[in-house]
Amino acid sequence: MHVPQPSEEQIAQVILQVGAYIDERRQTYRRRAVPLSQNQMASMRTFFPASTLDSARVVVLAGSRVSNPPFYGLLMAMGFDAGSLPNFSLMAAITFVDTVVSHEAFTDRLLFHELVHVVQYEKLGLREFAAKYVRGFLSGGSYEAIPLEMNAYELDARFAAQPTKPFSVEAEVRAWIDGGRF
Repeated sequence: MHVPQPSEEQIAQVILQVGAYIDERRQTYRRRAVPLSQNQMASMRTFFPASTLDSARVVVLAGSRVSNPPFYGLLMAMGFDAGSLPNFSLMAAITFVDTVVSHEAFTDRLLFHELVHVVQYEKLGLREFAAKYVRGFLSGGSYEAIPLEMNAYELDARFAAQPTKPFSVEAEVRAWIDGGRF
């Protein structure tokens, strides 16, 4: 599969647009989102800091889906095939900083995966998260090859295999950051 090689200027432009999109979507969905339920808190508390669980908000969409972002037109103009870009409407859930928007009812595993992203945002900040997400996609050429996603899928698989064996997601994310894996 051919992966276009945009210039640094184009990459910087995409990163700015991704960051702005995430911030705008967070503001939009945060108004409708609610705190984690007591059951969700109980399931996640041995894996995530209390501050993360307290700040996270969730919303399950009914009758609508998150649409693909407007900057996809820019990416296609750079030579990316629409089929290679992540299709937001097909994703189970999407995290916008500390606000998780789901297209389906939350399972513990889905919530866990999305809360990993909340921790990534906390550690990296919105702008750095956006930069690492874009550069990860560009270097790997697919959603599955984005290191931020690889980290979340690795940790959610570990959780799913042993949901009663606690570990610190915050420490795991920090280790990926310190190891330059994002």
